[in-house]
Amino acid sequence: MLAFNISFRDWNVFKGAGDWVGLANYADIWEDFFKPRSAVRAAFGNTLRYVLFGVPLQLALALSVALLLVRIRQLAGFFRAAYFVPFVTSAVAVAFVWNWLYAPQVGLINQGLKILGLPMQQFLRNPDLALPSITVVAVWRTIGFAIIIFLAGLQQIPDIYYEAAQIDGANRWHMFWRITLPLLNPVIVYLAVLQTIEFLRMFDLVQNMTQGGPLNRTTTVVLEVYNEGFSSYNMGYAAALTVILFGLILAITVFQLRVLSRRVEY
Repeated sequence: MLAFNISFRDWNVFKGAGDWVGLANYADIWEDFFKPRSAVRAAFGNTLRYVLFGVPLQLALALSVALLLVRIRQLAGFFRAAYFVPFVTSAVAVAFVWNWLYAPQVGLINQGLKILGLPMQQFLRNPDLALPSITVVAVWRTIGFAIIIFLAGLQQIPDIYYEAAQIDGANRWHMFWRITLPLLNPVIVYLAVLQTIEFLRMFDLVQNMTQGGPLNRTTTVVLEVYNEGFSSYNMGYAAALTVILFGLILAITVFQLRVLSRRVEY
């Protein structure tokens, strides 16, 4: 509510509560959105790209790993903990490690490319590679949580369904599509909503890896909020961006719940 109030004021960090300006901050955002090389337009576009690339990739990889781990008997706890460690590691530490891995000359990934006879890449400096590179890091960092949730969901599916399907001659592929995936629908919806919100709020990795560059190709809405509020000290403008982001999160969440949710009974 405070952000909503500030968004209608000419609020400055040093002056405090300013004059009521109505929709002026929103009008400024609208005007800035259509300017050439607009940072605001880039921020919203990049944020949606993080969601579109990151969420499906994370859910697919997490479910694949969970399906493998649910069959492992030995060292099961070790593997689950290993996948979960990045999730509880600070974003600053994760960014530091991946900055080194992506380093142009001494980075481990580029050294591997060199050994394979492939050209080295400027992963975080190339405008075409920077956003996908950060998306990979974001997926790697949070995939452990999704794996644990998928494992919990898989363990709740009664074995009797699979036994009945085997008697009817169903193979593993049919059982996955007809039993596993439908019964995991509540888990998938929960993770899709949660991870979409997480990617829409993307900030820490971007700030510590590229600061929004190169050429605003990795900047996000939250990073723009930070820059406007604490670099330009334009809190009214930053608060208006926050309100718009909240509306975007709410709209996407409602859409996901309506489209993805379905009741399955056996």
